[in-house]
Amino acid sequence: MKMSKKYNKIQLMKHTVAATFAIFLTTGAAAPFALAQDTERPVLTVDDCVKCHDAAPQAIESAGGKHKTEVTCIDCHEGHPPKNTDIIPQCSKCHTDEKHFELEGCLGCHTNPHTPLKITLADNLTEPCLTCHTDQIDQLKQNLSKHTEQSCTTCHTAHGELPSCTNCHTPHSEDMVQSDCLSCHKPHMPLQVTYPDDTPSKLCASCHQTAYDLLMANTTKHHERSCADCHKSQHKMIPKCQDCHGVPHPEDMMKKFPICGDCHGIAHDVTK
Repeated sequence: MKMSKKYNKIQLMKHTVAATFAIFLTTGAAAPFALAQDTERPVLTVDDCVKCHDAAPQAIESAGGKHKTEVTCIDCHEGHPPKNTDIIPQCSKCHTDEKHFELEGCLGCHTNPHTPLKITLADNLTEPCLTCHTDQIDQLKQNLSKHTEQSCTTCHTAHGELPSCTNCHTPHSEDMVQSDCLSCHKPHMPLQVTYPDDTPSKLCASCHQTAYDLLMANTTKHHERSCADCHKSQHKMIPKCQDCHGVPHPEDMMKKFPICGDCHGIAHDVTK
């Protein structure tokens, strides 16, 4: 009799547990377990990158250029280890359709993609420069000089740098400065000497001292003229007296004395 009551109690407990579990499933009490199974992986955002990476975000913030203003970390770095291991993008992913972007070894000059405009140039470098600077190489090839024989980085040791002429050349006079050099010489065609009309005669004197001294000592109206007034716009151009004076004498006299200097001397020391 006692065994029968104990057995009935055990059976009742089994039925109660079974009924409770059925209610648990029916009412959705197991939903947290099911939700954990169906939840997607967390999605990384740019705000997450700075939680672990210090150097790259700081570099982009200070000198990122368009890598700061037009793209984000996750635009370039798709995925993250350990699920994704190939997270370093090729430059050609974004940079296309220009001759410069067809060059290999981008990191040779753009050493840090997070500061892409901080460019390091190797010695004796020319060919990569020509993919952008076509006007300059055309000038060098069409106007041969010793500059034509040099590599671009002989003068431009840093990208965008405009070197001082006196790094290599002794100035014509001690008081000449860089702007004086450039008023007559274009760096990529240095032997094609040109100058503006207001070029001070003192600059010319640094090479043509004798002519300058004669002109300064002369008491005629030529003394008042600058070198550039007569030698207009082109170096070594010798003007004709008639360009300013016309034909001042009768035709018979001009035939007898066709060379003005026979009577008036040289233009820098003209006589009345």
